[in-house]
Amino acid sequence: MVRIAVAGAAGRMGSRITALSKEYEGLKLSGAFERKGHKDIGKDIGTIVGIGETGLKLTDNLDELVKNIDVIISFTSVEASLEHLKFASRNGKAIVIGTTGFDKDALKEVSKLTKKVPCVMASNMSMGVNLLLKVLHDIARVLGDGYDIEIIEAHHKMKKDAPSGTALKMAQVIASALNRNLDKVAVYARHGIIGERKQKEIGIQTVRGGDIVGEHTVMFCGMGERIEVVHKVSSRDTFARGALRAAQWIYGKSAGLYDMQDVLGLKNNK
Repeated sequence: MVRIAVAGAAGRMGSRITALSKEYEGLKLSGAFERKGHKDIGKDIGTIVGIGETGLKLTDNLDELVKNIDVIISFTSVEASLEHLKFASRNGKAIVIGTTGFDKDALKEVSKLTKKVPCVMASNMSMGVNLLLKVLHDIARVLGDGYDIEIIEAHHKMKKDAPSGTALKMAQVIASALNRNLDKVAVYARHGIIGERKQKEIGIQTVRGGDIVGEHTVMFCGMGERIEVVHKVSSRDTFARGALRAAQWIYGKSAGLYDMQDVLGLKNNK
């Protein structure tokens, strides 16, 4: 039995992970925590997320949970997820991170900390998106430089980072397949008299509005034809289920940084 603790358990993502955890054989919800000062601290987490009383109280002290958990799941902020990873590293716990928006310095810290503990970190926990990453690599490799590539992503108005981590991951996968340096060819906005499109550009455009859970469109535009690959998410449960699957998978693995491609067996696992 893998005992999990959910960070931000009363939040948008954390509450769905918490609620759905009861459906997974082999997983046990053994901890639920929130930031200090949260209005629901001390309440039964089951009543907070709508699954009935569980006997498990929402806490703001992760140290209270350390003896009773095996894996931490963190969909929070970059700062909070780094703290959760540091805690995991100190205490020998596995961790699943679905937070996006990490900059290069933060990623260096992640790389350092995961030398001590196993961690699944992915910008998108959706099984569909992770399958598409493999497909996009193959499409880009076969089409080569003869097609213009544009990525359009849309999310709800509350999302803080842009472009989405998923859009960036898609761009990185495509750039790798084409032997391009994404830092040099990515174009994140266009306005005014910009001249003709450069052949090797990879456009990444952002839309924010309403309650859009997540939509990504990748266009390969050639002369006389266009290939579009589209992925739409209608519920956060898609990400929650991926995170729970990752928690099942990561327990007992050796220290290191893994992603959903590893979890789903889409590449050689470490």
